[in-house]
Amino acid sequence: MIFDTDIFIWVQRGNLKAATLIDGAKERFLSVQTYMELLQCAQDKRQQRLVKRFMADFHFNVLPLTENIGHRALIYVEEYGLSSGMRAGDAIIAATATENGMPLATGNARHFKAVKDLELKVFRP
Repeated sequence: MIFDTDIFIWVQRGNLKAATLIDGAKERFLSVQTYMELLQCAQDKRQQRLVKRFMADFHFNVLPLTENIGHRALIYVEEYGLSSGMRAGDAIIAATATENGMPLATGNARHFKAVKDLELKVFRP
C-alpha cells in the first residue's frame, strides 16, 4: 500500500487510527513526492531527521519518479486539472500508485476521486 502525505501528518499529530493503519500494513510504500513533501514541511533539521528515522524504522520503500509515472501524472493534470483541480503533487502520487498497481491510503479522497484507475483506501481520522 502507498501512503499519502496526510496519513503521516495524522501520525505526527498523534492520531492512533493513522498509526494503526501504517502498523497494520504488510508492506509500506510512499511516492518520492510524498517524501519530499514531508521533508519540505519540516521546520528544522531535527524534524527532517525524525521524518527520515520514521521511514527507516517502519521500513518504508520510497518509489522513484520514473518516466512512466511522470507521463501518467501529466495526463492526470491535463485530464483532471480543470475539472477537479488536480495539482502536480497529487498527480505524481496517484500516478505512482497506479503505475505500481497499489492502493493509495489517503484521508483526502476528494483530491484523487476523479482518477478512475486509482484504487483508494479512504482514511477517516
